[in-house]
Amino acid sequence: MADVYGYVRVSTRDQNEERQLIALQKLSVAEKNIFMDKQSGKDFDRPAYKRMVRRMKKDDLLYIKSIDRLGRNYGEILEQWQILTKEKEIDIVVLDMPLLDTRRGKDLMGMFLSDIVLQVLSFVAENERSNIRQRQAEGIAAAKARGVRFGRPAIPYPDNFYQIHRDWRNKKITLRQAADACEMPVGTFYGKARKFENIS
Repeated sequence: MADVYGYVRVSTRDQNEERQLIALQKLSVAEKNIFMDKQSGKDFDRPAYKRMVRRMKKDDLLYIKSIDRLGRNYGEILEQWQILTKEKEIDIVVLDMPLLDTRRGKDLMGMFLSDIVLQVLSFVAENERSNIRQRQAEGIAAAKARGVRFGRPAIPYPDNFYQIHRDWRNKKITLRQAADACEMPVGTFYGKARKFENIS
């Protein structure tokens, strides 16, 4: 007898598993057959996904919310689709794209149309991710041009820094002693000293 599965993937930055889980629960997918990975889709080193694929058998059914849950790039999505549908011989339903339902059109024309839709959507998903990365890079560049600073604010120079720096450069004290006197890690003191010397 065929089993019904659901796969959910969220990255650590995009915690929206609730939306995917609700969609699967509405389809009455048994909780024990819902597999979830909380990590980036950059590769397929996903424990839950691997366990699910090992468990699946011919004619089982897999629901996923959107095609990009299978991977982050065109090649990976197509590869996984081939493994699942051709090697494992299971059916897949992509909830956000009703055309991607391998239960429909088992004839040659149905498979052909499904393959075309899959390739187009995979390309669109990868292209959108590239656009997002480009927009992020452009946004960061524009913010930097406006003077916005990223990262932690710089630790200010302590009041005694200039005297300690002079003593260190004159070899009156060691680097460790200078850093301790300024209550800084050695690396921080050295970095600030180099920056101060370049400015001076």
